[in-house]
Amino acid sequence: MSAMRLVILGRQGSGKGTQSVRIAETYGCIHVSTGDMLRAAVAEGTELGMAASAVMESGGLVSDEIMNGIVAERLAKPDIAAQGVLLDGFPRTADQADTLESILADLDQPLTLALNLDVPVDEVTRRMMARGRSDDTEEAIRRRLQLYEEQTAPLLEWFGRRGLLATVDGLGDEDEVFQRLQEAIESTNGRSTP
Repeated sequence: MSAMRLVILGRQGSGKGTQSVRIAETYGCIHVSTGDMLRAAVAEGTELGMAASAVMESGGLVSDEIMNGIVAERLAKPDIAAQGVLLDGFPRTADQADTLESILADLDQPLTLALNLDVPVDEVTRRMMARGRSDDTEEAIRRRLQLYEEQTAPLLEWFGRRGLLATVDGLGDEDEVFQRLQEAIESTNGRSTP
């Protein structure tokens, strides 16, 4: 199986983090979350990392321009060229997806598949409330999910138009969900391997 370039999407509380670890372990690709990329760029003291650090310290959101640059730097590293990648938290918008497409085209590493882990709003709300974190108030959860819907609906359409979207039912136990993800990955990778 060739090195894959995967994106995982899903509402907060859909189990993306748990499933991402399993996908990375099973397929040997590197799981890269937006947070990890930002922290690594800051730790390495890159120009973009320093810019991101200044924005985060002031409580702002890192701009697309900075984020796109950090993603481009990370994807160009030899470990990802050799092993492939599972991106978690990027892209968040159709504009970021356009950028990702061009970054990967420049590296001659086309995107393999975007996995959408689909869990209904009422279920992810229930899961997040059950975690009992202080920032997981009903109002905060509702706001985060609304923002996700606004940003992600166009993103799902973007991947769908390119034939790169696999929506996977995220309900059920961890193993059942992982099996569905594996089926989606393997049916796609079989098609896309040169």
